[in-house]
Amino acid sequence: MSRVSRRHLLGSVMPFSAGLLGLPALATAVQSASSPYRRPKLKITDIRTAEVMGHGYQLHVRIYTDQGVVGHGEGTDAVQGGVPLVRMFRRFLMGQDPLNVDFLFERIRTSGIFAGAQAGQYVATLTAVETALWDLAGKALGLPVYQLLGGKMRDRVRVYCDSQTNRRDDPDAAAKIQHIRDLGFTAVKIDIDERTDPMRWDAVNWTASNAEIDNMLDKVTFIRESFDKRVDVAVDMHGRYDLTTGKRVAKEVESFKLLFLEEPVPAENVDAMRDIRESTATPICCGENLFLRHGFREVLEQRAADIIMPDLQKCGGLLEGRKIADMAHTYYIPFAPHCVVSPIGTMASCHVCAAVPNFLVLEWHWIPRLELWRSFVQEGDIIQKGFVTLPDRAGIGVEMDEEAVREAQVPGTPWFEASGGTQE
Repeated sequence: MSRVSRRHLLGSVMPFSAGLLGLPALATAVQSASSPYRRPKLKITDIRTAEVMGHGYQLHVRIYTDQGVVGHGEGTDAVQGGVPLVRMFRRFLMGQDPLNVDFLFERIRTSGIFAGAQAGQYVATLTAVETALWDLAGKALGLPVYQLLGGKMRDRVRVYCDSQTNRRDDPDAAAKIQHIRDLGFTAVKIDIDERTDPMRWDAVNWTASNAEIDNMLDKVTFIRESFDKRVDVAVDMHGRYDLTTGKRVAKEVESFKLLFLEEPVPAENVDAMRDIRESTATPICCGENLFLRHGFREVLEQRAADIIMPDLQKCGGLLEGRKIADMAHTYYIPFAPHCVVSPIGTMASCHVCAAVPNFLVLEWHWIPRLELWRSFVQEGDIIQKGFVTLPDRAGIGVEMDEEAVREAQVPGTPWFEASGGTQE
């Protein structure tokens, strides 16, 4: 089916500007330009899964239609055990028009009110489905997902690299740091929580001793000294410490002017996070384990964080991520998503990051598995010199290289197996 050209579309719109034609003709022109298929409407015919070990466990979901258009989404972390949930979601999806993305999302979410649809596994699994719907919608309409989310505010997305080293005595530290420099990243993050720190006296109580805090500070000092001042440094505490330790560390690292200090205490205690934020000039970041916009409401209302970091592959999906970013924007709070997924989920996150005004930086965590990262999608490495450039292709804009990814398939699991039991 042929599409109208941009010149033809502009020609259709020109008389409108002269007051001769009006909205009906404009609507007709837009419909003709943006609909590569004609009625009958697309209908969902199947939903299938594959399970992959990348940076941890990943659930990949594909949604199939009666016109051969297929959408691909990805979920992470809390999606372990999500395959039965995907099968349960089928009854809400089969025969439906996949372009009604938010309707389908809300239908599944509100139907699960007694099944855990407020957070965790249910929402994370639904996230993979929602992302697949957006990919499908973009492909059906011939538009990149960012266009469906309101259009892009930037052409490329800044990415920070999880450094994989933080110790002076790491024999591979110099090589790892040089590798990050060579890759061109303008921001890095290190972890300073250490269960095996020799200065820890208690495996359960995470109140840090003076010596343990000294070790944390030495890690930050080492990384800060290892990079040019134009490279920002972020620090993650993984929500493992108590209020006392969180306050002490946040105060001690002020001189380093960090990009942010991530979750010095667990994010579920908003009052504690707010207390730390109010005690320091260090920017406090949280949110990778919060779900839906509802999970961020109190954090924002209580001014408990300087930066929020929803994980767009488990918090509810791409439109939900856009809504979370918009909520934060009303408080003038930056949006820096957590991201540990494959290039498919990463690029999906980039579409949201491109579409919102308050985007700061996106995480990347694949240095130890760089070969798999670079072969995961047919387009190759999507990160160049620390940035992802948004593609103009329809949908998410990348396609899995199945031959390469099958090497990382979780043993004994189906690979996009059709509901009837055959392989696609």
